[in-house]
This record gives sequence, C-alpha cells and structure tokens, in this order.
Amino acid sequence: MVKIYSKYRNFILYGFIGGVCTLVDIGVYFLLGHTSLHYLAANVISYNIGIIFSFFLNRHYNFKVKDKAVSRFCSFYLISLIGMALCEGMLWLLVDGFGLNSLLAKVLATFFVGLVQFLCVKRITFKKSAANKL
Repeated sequence: MVKIYSKYRNFILYGFIGGVCTLVDIGVYFLLGHTSLHYLAANVISYNIGIIFSFFLNRHYNFKVKDKAVSRFCSFYLISLIGMALCEGMLWLLVDGFGLNSLLAKVLATFFVGLVQFLCVKRITFKKSAANKL
C-alpha cells in the first residue's frame, strides 16, 4: 500500500485537493445559481475561485515547489483557463444540447477537465527545476 501511495502520491493528493477545490467551486456555483446570474457566468466566477485555492494548496502540500511563484501561477492559471473553456463548452453541450441539469453537468464536466488538467499541471507548472531536485 505504501509503495502504491509513493508511486501515485501526486495524483492522489491532486485528486484530494481537487476534490476540496471542486467543493468550493460547486458550492459557489450553487450559491450563484440562486441569483439571476446566468449559469455560464456563475461557472466563470466559481471556477476562478477554485483555481486560486487549487494553486496554493497544490504548490504548498502536493508538489512542494516554492520557486518561481509568479511564473508557476501564470502557467497554472493559463492551463486552468483552458480547462475552464473546455468546462464551459461541456456545460453548454450537456445543458443546452442534452437538457441535463446544470449542477449535474457541472460535476461531470469538472471531473473530466480535472483529469486533463492534472497531466498538464504535473508536467508543465510544477515540473521541478534543477535547483528543486537537490
């Protein structure tokens, strides 16, 4: 069990942190859903809040990479914005195209986008520099 955890530590922690940040994201989305705000606008706001939480938690607890904070945040944010655009497209397709409940569509889209983002974040944003490998 320890060997499996060691091998997949980043993915497990990314999933856990992602789960926490997704709860924040979906919670804000749910609250905004009780306003007159359009569901796609609510998604942009809630998603951005989730991005900020996720960056700081992943940087500090998961990948433990402390250097180049600004450039890493910009990379993380760009990857996340691409993920948000993908999420927006999936939401539109699932809600307007297939008539799915917007909250259920949000959960499905968030799960799919989260998997794609993990691969990008691990390989691009939190790739350890030579100074961090020591």
